[in-house]
Amino acid sequence: MSNRVLDLFGVDLPIIQAPMAGSTSPEMAVAVSNAGGLGSLPSALYSEAQLRAALDTVRAGTKKPINLNFFSHQNPADDPAAQAAWRERLRPYYLGEGLDPDQPIPAAGRAPFNDAFAQVVEDYRPEVVSFHFGLPAPDLVERVRRTGAKVISSATTVAEAQWLEARGVDAVIAMGFDAGGHRGNFLTHDMSQQVGTFSLVARIVDAVSVPVIAAGGIADRRGVLAAFALGAEAAQVGTAYLLTPEAAISEVYREALKSAEEVTAVTNLFTGRPARGIVNRLIAEVGPLSDVAPAFPTAGAAVLPLRKAAEAAGRGDFSSLWAGQAFRASQPMSSAELTRKLAGV
Repeated sequence: MSNRVLDLFGVDLPIIQAPMAGSTSPEMAVAVSNAGGLGSLPSALYSEAQLRAALDTVRAGTKKPINLNFFSHQNPADDPAAQAAWRERLRPYYLGEGLDPDQPIPAAGRAPFNDAFAQVVEDYRPEVVSFHFGLPAPDLVERVRRTGAKVISSATTVAEAQWLEARGVDAVIAMGFDAGGHRGNFLTHDMSQQVGTFSLVARIVDAVSVPVIAAGGIADRRGVLAAFALGAEAAQVGTAYLLTPEAAISEVYREALKSAEEVTAVTNLFTGRPARGIVNRLIAEVGPLSDVAPAFPTAGAAVLPLRKAAEAAGRGDFSSLWAGQAFRASQPMSSAELTRKLAGV
């Protein structure tokens, strides 16, 4: 097997812990990096101050390479009509939970990479910086490069992988349709054209010259070996880490991941952008992909009160239970042990 990813990132094992916003903890990233893989810290739900605090914890826990992940989307313009239509669609659920359907709700958001986050990268100098939804503006990418960080990003099609390579990324994450969480697509929003991980990995390996990292549907050593057989030089694993004690998830979420009866679907109901999660009541009754859900990331604001009410009663009816299609192959263990098992050591 090629060592390009190991040399590129300065790690011992070709395993990258996926940066799962809202679920990854600094302790998880530390454990993975100390085990020899590449621990990742997501920024999408952090303010700048929160990100700095999390990085202080990570840097205190490990001197080994880490990956700092950012979203590179653009926040949409205000659309009161779309928000009102979404609130009206959710009205019956508010009434069912005993909530006021007209209550004011805080705006939902996920911060894209910007000047403030670029300053964090310059101050903390992570060894790897990864992006989701393409790349930010060239001047911001150049600021990252000047710190010495390796730059990687997700591609869900061959065209996206080639677009990323043409803009100088050091490696491409081939994110198959199997993957949990938000799709990394940015050149197309047509989910009907998305393909599974192992079809995608082989095609991207043939289409680009930079190292390819397989992501999606990989939850154990078998998946890692299959990815390597198709030409990937590392595997990025997310859902399997959700059953580790370092995962910052609710008990409702953890129990859903352990259920043998659950299935997943790609849905836009929780944020406005397609993402794969366990099918729950909201997905089943509204339908996984709705034209009524407002643009990313604003859809989540109206769902949040429902989520809080249901989770307080021990139900995940309105929770974003992100999970890949292979989640049933996941087994509870520590993040360090999982990293080593995935790598076969």
